[in-house]
Amino acid sequence: MKEKIGFIGLGNMGLPMAKNLIDAGYHLQVYNRTAEKADELDASAITRCSTPAEAAKNVAVVITMLSDDKVVEEATTGRDGVLSTLQKGGVHISMSTISPDVSKRLGEAHRAAGSVYLTSPVFGRPEAAAAKKLWICVSGDKSAKETVKPILECMGQGVVDFGEADGGANVIKVIGNLMIFVSVEMMAEAFRLAQDHGLDRASVAAFFGSTLFNAPVYQNYGKLVAERKYEPVRFKTILGHKDLTLAHDLAQQTKTPMPVADVTRKKLMEAINHGLGDKDCVEAFARGADEGW
Repeated sequence: MKEKIGFIGLGNMGLPMAKNLIDAGYHLQVYNRTAEKADELDASAITRCSTPAEAAKNVAVVITMLSDDKVVEEATTGRDGVLSTLQKGGVHISMSTISPDVSKRLGEAHRAAGSVYLTSPVFGRPEAAAAKKLWICVSGDKSAKETVKPILECMGQGVVDFGEADGGANVIKVIGNLMIFVSVEMMAEAFRLAQDHGLDRASVAAFFGSTLFNAPVYQNYGKLVAERKYEPVRFKTILGHKDLTLAHDLAQQTKTPMPVADVTRKKLMEAINHGLGDKDCVEAFARGADEGW
């Protein structure tokens, strides 16, 4: 019999991650607020659940891949949450981009219930998730990390350990997203300047992406910005602003000055005010540079 895993959250990232787990031979007990999303999974390899609690019942491991702090907390500690059914010694792998403070609270709640909480956010867009090219960060209990490592390896190209603090990997995720967004804003401004001086945006992006800035962020996002390719929406502007707000809050805790981060966060708020909240972050930054706001 296939090993069962609870899987909660079948959004742009969660769905391809779930498919990779199924391809690796796991049976998933799945829950998603929009139940129809499960139609895209192999019906013989899943059990549809009506609550997070049901998805976490009678499994040793449950994964959550959800949108924000509030949703993760509700799915974990709410009336029909994971903690109401997860077995003693069970492991909750939280792969969402959330506040380290929330992870600390959830870690304490799990310990009180006799279960284990691991923070394990990922780097990569949905196409990377589908290709098993995610970079997966993890922090928390050492023994639990070893236990779930084979599961994590089914979803990415590398698993990197950031210690035993509940929110350690969340800090890495927040500052990583900050660096990505700052880079996208920089490219949006640079390519607009090149265009204004008669140069082809795509050629400029290809040059820098293969020379001075020869890295996936500049190659992949650079192409999207240069070609103004905004569809399909992979990462909404409202979620990008949420992530930069997490970075802002972390900086406030330690009184760390972050002027570039503050400007970038403001740019996404301006995009939201221009009606781009549900559009891709790439469009928000590129439109801002194009339209002068």
